Amino acid sequence: MADIIDSEAQVEKGRVFELAAELFGVLATPMRLRILSALCDQEKSVSQLLKEIDTTQPNLSQHLNLLYRAGVLAKRKDGTQVFYRVQSEQAVKLCRTVCTQIAIEMDEPTAVPPSQRLSPRVAP
Repeated sequence: MADIIDSEAQVEKGRVFELAAELFGVLATPMRLRILSALCDQEKSVSQLLKEIDTTQPNLSQHLNLLYRAGVLAKRKDGTQVFYRVQSEQAVKLCRTVCTQIAIEMDEPTAVPPSQRLSPRVAP
């Protein structure tokens, strides 16, 4: 019986890592991080996002669709316009925390000890 419980716990633990890796994969491009940053405070239409983010409309739409399918963003239609907003506040919080830490490391590389750095590429 204990072997079955241990086996189930291992499967559950493995699933947790799979889902975490899936989320990190969704968030793993600079373009998607820019999109989340642009949508942090309010919903925006695709045309509003295009004014803020330097990319093409097809490229932006592809990234928006992936973030939507992953549950990170929500969307609504109003006439011919599509508006996107943050659906997963936790995903945005995670991105904001990581990006803020890396910005600190870039601005003040000697202020962050090597053992506390997120990005090994940012060297003093």
